[in-house]
Amino acid sequence: MSHYEVKAGPEAFLPPAAASMGNVLPDPGQAHIGGVIVPEEEAYEFAARKFLEAKVPTIFPGPLVLWKWNEHAADKAKAIRELANELPMRLIPMADYRPKYPKIDAAVEINPNHPNLTIWHNKIDVCIFVGVHCHQANLALKIIRGGTDCYTMAMCAQAGHEDACLSFRDATPEKIRKLTAAVKKLKSEGVKSQAEEFTQIKMTREGRVT
Repeated sequence: MSHYEVKAGPEAFLPPAAASMGNVLPDPGQAHIGGVIVPEEEAYEFAARKFLEAKVPTIFPGPLVLWKWNEHAADKAKAIRELANELPMRLIPMADYRPKYPKIDAAVEINPNHPNLTIWHNKIDVCIFVGVHCHQANLALKIIRGGTDCYTMAMCAQAGHEDACLSFRDATPEKIRKLTAAVKKLKSEGVKSQAEEFTQIKMTREGRVT
């Protein structure tokens, strides 16, 4: 079977699962870029450069890091905030996996059942999933690849996500900080962020805070 390249779409109404096309997940110490297995260090620099080149780089944190269910999750959340501040990047949470109909507030949330709405609304060109359960992440990644031109990345706590354009595995706070360090290194070498200016939108239980 020839290599199936996982790349930004739009690909099709129903893009194939990368695993069904023969793509495999990386081993410890590895990552994948476009479905090709590479050393993890190579992926850090590649991802950092993608973030810096993007106009609307965005982090989608999921329940595994949004809720302080242990100190490890809390440290991951701090590391994600450090990454967001360094670029800077937008933070749009995936707090709930249930479909939200008839309408979500696409400016402040993303849902795995219709993630393309958030991508389209915010014109997101590069994103990374962190702390999203694997089955929900793969569902969202396929929909994004099928209907948008967003370049997707995923930092998985398990073995990685073959349906992302780039994926790390065994996510820890240290690995997230390695990604931040890669961004800092490129910036020190003169690579400037192309991100558009924005104001981070905040939410409370009562709704959006302006």
